[in-house]
Amino acid sequence: MLNKVNLLEKFGLIDKYECPKIVGELNGQYVKLSKLQGEFAWHKHDSEDELFLVVKGRLRMKLRSGDIILNEGEFFIVPCGVEHDPVAEPECLVLLFEPKSTLNTGDAQSEKTVNDLDWI
Repeated sequence: MLNKVNLLEKFGLIDKYECPKIVGELNGQYVKLSKLQGEFAWHKHDSEDELFLVVKGRLRMKLRSGDIILNEGEFFIVPCGVEHDPVAEPECLVLLFEPKSTLNTGDAQSEKTVNDLDWI
């Protein structure tokens, strides 16, 4: 079945921060939405790149080499192997585009790790 996706409608279904939800799939990649607030956690993904697109709010992507500030409508690709720590100031709605195998906390297992993703 072919369906369009309304991002703001889907964000309205998310009731927890740092708990990504799947809204699409293509070519072995998931399109995910997540609400972020505050600091996440330093981590990296050894085998996967991640695309962060800010739909609403502001995101500071902390990198060991310096911070990248993302405003609404901007995106940043974190290459595999690069340590990063997303910080939402104060709340941020992000679209993530990444391989299906990508774990939200990468190599840093914690209480923020989401092993089983839900579709919305």
